[in-house]
Amino acid sequence: MTRHRWVLTGFAVAALALGACNSGSGTSEPKVEAVTIVEDEATGLKTLTLSDKAAERLGVETAEVAGSGAQMTIPYAAIVYDSTGKTWTYVNESALTYKRAEITVAEIDGETATLTAGPPSGALVVTTGAAELYGAEIGVGGGH
Repeated sequence: MTRHRWVLTGFAVAALALGACNSGSGTSEPKVEAVTIVEDEATGLKTLTLSDKAAERLGVETAEVAGSGAQMTIPYAAIVYDSTGKTWTYVNESALTYKRAEITVAEIDGETATLTAGPPSGALVVTTGAAELYGAEIGVGGGH
């Protein structure tokens, strides 16, 4: 239940942070979208590209997937749970670009999760800002 509350808190923060990135200042400057979302028609998964300002506000941080095979590990903070309980993580595909990847968690020991399936060793996963990315992806705040 505590994890559920943190995810909801993350959505609220995402709505505020990403919404603030889109708020106008009353000037005639062109409006820059905080996040651009492109859906892969084959998988249904979305690629999120943050604006520089959105990335700065979210303070996205990443860590490498360690190990290999059935002994891969990621920080527990990199795990996102969807509304059905499936486990995911966001992979940093390129500068300011992130895509959700399904993972299979074998064990959680403190701040480390051991995976039996997920991104390959060395891939960068989001540890700070993952809940906000998920909120943006599913349409919490910012009109997305």
